[in-house]
Amino acid sequence: MFATNDSSALQTLDLPDATLQYVPAFLNVRDADDHYRALCDSLNWRQDNIKMFGRTVRIPRLQAYYGDPQARYRYSGLWMLPQPWTEHLQSLRERCQSHTGQVFNAVLANWYRDGDDSMGWHSDDEPELGAQPVIASLTLGSCRDFDLRHKVTGQKIRIPLQNGSLLIMSGTTQQYWQHAVPKRKSIDNGRINLTFRRIQA
Repeated sequence: MFATNDSSALQTLDLPDATLQYVPAFLNVRDADDHYRALCDSLNWRQDNIKMFGRTVRIPRLQAYYGDPQARYRYSGLWMLPQPWTEHLQSLRERCQSHTGQVFNAVLANWYRDGDDSMGWHSDDEPELGAQPVIASLTLGSCRDFDLRHKVTGQKIRIPLQNGSLLIMSGTTQQYWQHAVPKRKSIDNGRINLTFRRIQA
């Protein structure tokens, strides 16, 4: 388990076969809360069905996909077709780009409405993301555990992603690690996670 401290400084997480950087206070709490409320109201949320282990299941969360027109990709049998950038998403994209030095042309937004919403084990390793994608993951709202599991050794780590934090995954992280957001019955409030990425057309 990795326990974060309350700091605005960038922290590099020392994991094998991964490049992970974490900024606990990338946004201050007031800004993060404002963005959370705005995105709850303004994004076109949907609850899709995806294919998992040969069967169709309903995603246990809401999601929305925005980006440049050419930033289409496919995962779990579901085509992700980008909607045009909103003012709030564009502002957050520019801030993440400035911090990381990367150019992102899409963002996948996941809304975990309460602790019953979750995400199962997976890697962001779709061909459209390239061999070593850089993914900037911004948390707005409730703190939720973010679990990582090494595909070969089975090593596990847990990062409590707090409100306003930014987690940057790059290098061979997606090749060697899976990640998940487990259910938490004790959590009543929501969390929006924005994963900024670059889709290779």
